[in-house]
Amino acid sequence: MTQTPERNASPKKAGRGNFELDEHLKAYQGIWVFIEHEQGEVHPVSWELLGEGRKLADKLGVSLSGVVMGAAGLPTRRFCEESFFYGADNCYLVEDPVLANYRNEPFTRGMTDLVNRYKPEILLLGATTQGRDLAGSVATTLETGLTADCTELNIDPDNRGLAATRPTFGGSLLCTIITKNYRPQMATVRPRVMSMPERDTSRSGSIVEHSLGMIETEIVTKVLSFIPDDTQDKPQLPFADIIVSGGRGMKKPENFQLIWSLAKVLGAEVGATRPVVQAGWAELDRQVGQSGKTVRPKLYIAAGISGAIQHRVGMEGADVIIAINNDPNAPIFDFAHYGIVGNAMTILPVLTEIFKQQLAVARKAG
Repeated sequence: MTQTPERNASPKKAGRGNFELDEHLKAYQGIWVFIEHEQGEVHPVSWELLGEGRKLADKLGVSLSGVVMGAAGLPTRRFCEESFFYGADNCYLVEDPVLANYRNEPFTRGMTDLVNRYKPEILLLGATTQGRDLAGSVATTLETGLTADCTELNIDPDNRGLAATRPTFGGSLLCTIITKNYRPQMATVRPRVMSMPERDTSRSGSIVEHSLGMIETEIVTKVLSFIPDDTQDKPQLPFADIIVSGGRGMKKPENFQLIWSLAKVLGAEVGATRPVVQAGWAELDRQVGQSGKTVRPKLYIAAGISGAIQHRVGMEGADVIIAINNDPNAPIFDFAHYGIVGNAMTILPVLTEIFKQQLAVARKAG
């Protein structure tokens, strides 16, 4: 699928392979990643995007840059330096008192001014609450294309364009969107979709400072106070090392307790598919998939889950996937690392007991 807005000139030649970029857009070069931070901490998705951006930049033979905005006195300069460790060649820094807290208007002004002056060809942001808010307004202001909630990013070898892949039609299909006649090409990516790159402290780069030129009285919104989310007792699936998930194959809510029992032994989080959540067997915060959480654990155990694309896009980045399903033709066996064909209600109690015994032996030995 290609996205070709009509207001710019049409491609000079028909067909994806023969597409030729308009001359005035060839001035746009380089890949940028917005470094999202709040309360003195950078969101991990920023480092994940730098790792992915590094791959894209190497394919294009261009530079990779971070973009940091904030107030002087905040650790913004340190964030720039940290971006070098995760792959950036340089970092654009905008410091101003009105950027002390995230607000759409000044951050949009800062980003659009940077883009108009330095002309990056690709701009990546995290699909977080802040990233989605900023990406939409920046794309609207710049009148460019934006592909949201991507699960894969690549470079089209025919035209050097960003090939951004995302689920569509309720997650039943994956489509790849190419913004042909607009620059920059923009995309947001969910946290944990891309792998975290290795931190290399030997890397360095240059910091390019840019002023905002905006005063407080020009901004409609005001920050009165900061109230952090109370997440102490909520599931933390995106950051779990081990997840045990159940699907409709568990048959009834009583059987779903087998998922909880195994998770407890392993010290794991409990996940669920959308139908399970809709049936009330698990809370919404435990839903894994396109309309739920995206996870990247070291171990993902999927019991009674068919492996439909809606669920797959949320967990296929796991280091190891073990699938338990009584249907040998279930789609999940196409991408699972290990598969067990059988009744989950019979297999889960056995696994739970074996893990209990192994952990007890390990504790005695240790």
